[in-house]
Amino acid sequence: MQFRDLKTQYTVMKDEMDKAILDVVASSAYVMGPKIKEMEAAFAEYVGVKHCIACNSGTDALLLALKVWDVKAGDAVFVPSFTFFASAEVIVMQGATPVFVDVDKDTFNMDVADLERKIEQTLKAGKHTPHVIIAVDLFGLPADFNAIREIAKKYNLYVLEDGAQGFGGRIGNQKACTFGDISTTSFFPAKPVGCYGDGGAVFTNNDDWAQLLDSYHIHGKGSDRYDNVRIGMNSRMDSIQAAVLLVKLKAFADHELVDVNKVAERYTEKLKDVVKTPIVPENFYSSWAQYTLQVENKEIRGGLQAALKALDIPTAIYYPIPMHRQTAFNYLNPNDNRCPISDQLADTVISLPIHPYLTEADQDMICDAVRAFLKK
Repeated sequence: MQFRDLKTQYTVMKDEMDKAILDVVASSAYVMGPKIKEMEAAFAEYVGVKHCIACNSGTDALLLALKVWDVKAGDAVFVPSFTFFASAEVIVMQGATPVFVDVDKDTFNMDVADLERKIEQTLKAGKHTPHVIIAVDLFGLPADFNAIREIAKKYNLYVLEDGAQGFGGRIGNQKACTFGDISTTSFFPAKPVGCYGDGGAVFTNNDDWAQLLDSYHIHGKGSDRYDNVRIGMNSRMDSIQAAVLLVKLKAFADHELVDVNKVAERYTEKLKDVVKTPIVPENFYSSWAQYTLQVENKEIRGGLQAALKALDIPTAIYYPIPMHRQTAFNYLNPNDNRCPISDQLADTVISLPIHPYLTEADQDMICDAVRAFLKK
């Protein structure tokens, strides 16, 4: 059994995928070829924004956004503590200071009350200037952007949507990767839409920012690629990845997003009486990058993980160490970054296999095993 079954996915789309890849090989347009513009146009249309700029990774996508806003030393950037390292790493790469915000115990996403509390604390301390809020769409569920944007407006802050796991999610009819002033996603293979390597994208409706993003991601190029007008980075997506993504986007839109939601619904129905299952608030829609349970404590989690492993059922822990306890951030004042819910979740979460190709027989096997262990 696969945690995220990319092998079956490839088997299903093999003919179309092989042709798409070989067409790029035959063209020899490996870097910045025509497939890049085609992919950017398709993803911009799907999401519903004017501009999509393809880049080398979800991490680069976040970094590019911060470059556009000139985030630098002396700035404070607010980011959830319960997330992947890249969400906070890019802040320090720009010389700024991350301020870690706790998350909601039901949605795993940024706690807006703690966000405002941390902004006020930062302003009172007077050491850093609040500049950006990075809100993460964790496990496929969009953050509470209605509330986050109200806070951003109140304090005159930019909102950067980290949609690395959120592509395909929605609030009402509005899709993820449209909620930020700039939004980003990752195309790492295990993401809701993944390529066959690293890849990412930046989304915005702002023409000036799109022009800057286009420059920054190719060595700070000007109107001529040999006229570099700023210090940029090498973050080009290769054409083979763009071709892969075009095939995968079609499958995602046609059936994968609906199918993975059916798996999640079935999990919840079978498990909700024995364990805390993920909560999707009213009017929200998840793309289910992960399906994450909460058990009572670390010991129970270890036992459950071992019991499932004995049956060859893979699991994962996202995330065992919250950002405010990462060694790399030991230099920060711990009193400024207390996040008790993130600490609790780090000891109690466990993610089950989830993908659009998970059979009902495998779903039943997983649920029966979880129920049997937790009922002991």
